[in-house]
Amino acid sequence: MNVLLLKEPRDGDSGPDPYMKELTSYGHKPTLIPVLSFKFVSLNALSDRLFQPEKHGGLIFTSPRAVEAVRMCLEGNNRREVWINTVKDKWNEKSIYVVGKATAALVQELGLIPRGEETGNADVLSRFILEREDTSILPLFFPCGSIKREVLPTALRENGVPLETLTVYQTAEHPDLEKNLTDYFSEQGVPASIAFFSPSGVKFCLEVVRRLAGEKLNEIKFAAIGPTTADAMVAEGLCVSCSAEKPTAQDLAARIAQALQ
Repeated sequence: MNVLLLKEPRDGDSGPDPYMKELTSYGHKPTLIPVLSFKFVSLNALSDRLFQPEKHGGLIFTSPRAVEAVRMCLEGNNRREVWINTVKDKWNEKSIYVVGKATAALVQELGLIPRGEETGNADVLSRFILEREDTSILPLFFPCGSIKREVLPTALRENGVPLETLTVYQTAEHPDLEKNLTDYFSEQGVPASIAFFSPSGVKFCLEVVRRLAGEKLNEIKFAAIGPTTADAMVAEGLCVSCSAEKPTAQDLAARIAQALQ
């Protein structure tokens, strides 16, 4: 059956997208349509903070895009050698917190040692951090996107754990999103399942999906990568057929395959 994945392609050249691969293994025909576009900002400010680990109690990454911003700083300023020889080890003496395996893998490529990759969202990560940090630490540094949820910053500040945030990328709708969706529906028809991977994806895609699916909208099995995305879907009146317990390709593909039986 046709499954439409509304997500960004896998970063880098590390093989096929795992969600595509897993769904194909179940005998389904997945298609990936990118939903978001990103513009990196404040990279000079980010670079300054990255090379001052002594001023921070640790790092927090909740998206692959934030890690990509760090990589751009290292390559753009030819500072990778200094990073490798001295700076990364100073950061590794502190805690490097992450959400999800994809972000953790990119953090490891920077030479950093991630913690918390099993946490599936910012709410769980914030509890993970609060179990390990107290109010006496230096501020944790959190490079993030322009439309981040306030769950993690709020939880840390309410419990007195100091935090410094910096917006390093801005998120917008992918310029070809409506065209790509229209082309997909005209060529493939209405898919058996559509998976959303972020509240932003719901916001940018749903109106177009509703229009293109028409009366067949209720026949689609809608899937969510996790509870935050599921909540956004329910708030828009969608019936969520399945939601991944963990934000992994294996878990989501298994849930979609079960829903399509």
